[in-house]
Amino acid sequence: MKLPIEGGIDCDLHPVPPDVPALLPYLDPYWRDQFQNRHIDRMPFTLTSYPPGTPFAVRPDWRPASGAGDLDRIRRDVLDPFKLRYAICNPLHGAIALFNEDMAAALCSAVNDWTAKELLDKEPRLRASILVPQSPELAAKEIERIAPDRRFVQVLLLAMGETPLGRRLHWPIYAAAEKHGLAICIHAGSTYRVAPTYSGWTSSRLEDYVAQSAAFEAQLLSFVAEGVFQKFPKLKVVMSESGFTWLPAWLWRTGKTWRGVRAEVPWIDRPPAEIVREHVRFTLQPVDAPAADPAALQRTLEHIGSDRLLLFSTDYPHWHFDGEDALPDGLDEDTIQKMLIDNPLDTYPRLRNPVPKKRTPAIKRGTTRKEAL
Repeated sequence: MKLPIEGGIDCDLHPVPPDVPALLPYLDPYWRDQFQNRHIDRMPFTLTSYPPGTPFAVRPDWRPASGAGDLDRIRRDVLDPFKLRYAICNPLHGAIALFNEDMAAALCSAVNDWTAKELLDKEPRLRASILVPQSPELAAKEIERIAPDRRFVQVLLLAMGETPLGRRLHWPIYAAAEKHGLAICIHAGSTYRVAPTYSGWTSSRLEDYVAQSAAFEAQLLSFVAEGVFQKFPKLKVVMSESGFTWLPAWLWRTGKTWRGVRAEVPWIDRPPAEIVREHVRFTLQPVDAPAADPAALQRTLEHIGSDRLLLFSTDYPHWHFDGEDALPDGLDEDTIQKMLIDNPLDTYPRLRNPVPKKRTPAIKRGTTRKEAL
């Protein structure tokens, strides 16, 4: 189905810098010297979770010559044909997988500054996520640095990591996000520092891809069970590329178990389903629903118990739908209106307020040699 409404909001777009040399102007002199003298700038920095050569990584007609940050292509393929009001850029970059925390922080800062200058400055319809290193302390520091730029609307994390994201270790990130009115985006992907399943390492892309949904279920449970939303009552979490047809069974099972053992988690002050409906949202693509039964999708939303949870997304340039048929069949007009416009505006407070013409100057970026040492 084509978009029946103009002015929709795409909540998952994937531009990335074409290569590391494109980021060198955004690095401090110390790190620029390190990258060049140690030939780090010759590394591809692509996440193994999204290998560029796999068929589902990029639609053939959307595959760029280098990188996926070509603004003309983004306008031609997404912004113009879908008549979008905004599109949110999620720059999945290998910087987040580095073990060197200082280098990871410097490179994440460079990606964020590249995104602001090369994309947001040149196209008013684009918004972005803040790419952060895995260190919660350094991630919170980067959020504080970027937050004055209100064109950044959320913080980008991966679904698969070394520890569940609800653990208190990660709370400095959520404190900074809530303070500045930023959502938390948990996106499909892994740094593969640990096995991507609880049973161990997989042998094929098929296993890895399907296992992503189990990772999202575990992260959602962690957020609820650890009491993140009680500690940060204004926080919104967006599950991106997670699918959502698994949610009804998850809500039922979590609620059933919680009623039996809720003395263990006294901070959960109401049924988990109510907490999820208030705080958690899911991007549309990929839609894991049967195409032969369009009505099943609407029934799924009825089982979830809310039409506020879905956010429209194209997942550009990944290959999760055909051409301009960005919407699955089976959704009623009211649900489509909410998914395209109302739900994103509710999820991202910064989209509701116009960005001032005179933007706040960026704070000094990167990590200096003195800080690194």
